[in-house]
Amino acid sequence: MDIRIAAYGVIIRGDEILLSHWNQHGRSAWTLPGGGIEGAEHPLEAARREIREETGYDAEIDRLLGIDTMVVPASKRHHGSAPLYAMRIVYRAHVVGGTLANEVGGSSDEARWFALGEVDSLTRVSLLDIALRMNAEEPADGAPTRA
Repeated sequence: MDIRIAAYGVIIRGDEILLSHWNQHGRSAWTLPGGGIEGAEHPLEAARREIREETGYDAEIDRLLGIDTMVVPASKRHHGSAPLYAMRIVYRAHVVGGTLANEVGGSSDEARWFALGEVDSLTRVSLLDIALRMNAEEPADGAPTRA
């Protein structure tokens, strides 16, 4: 089984959420800015780097919201012949600098702010719904509900 660990940021500003448009392998959908950890990179650093690459923004990580896992059967993978175990670390984050920009030459091709009420009407990856549930379940003291 192959393993992929990735880190993502839920960035909400008022009633808007920052999303990245994933566009690879003939499929496209809106998702959270984030992606795979490189080498010995810490997940916090990976989340900040991926947010910057995919959106143009510098972000500060506020807290861990949760960790989600899934197994992609080998028959559903675009690359590789073994099943893929995906671990997705989800953080709450906020923008501290930079300018909205689209990624060039990566797995995403657009970054955009959406009203939270629009999310249900978007073509989106399941991680987005999972992360929004994690965010909604967060207790008032800011402690993560899952780890």
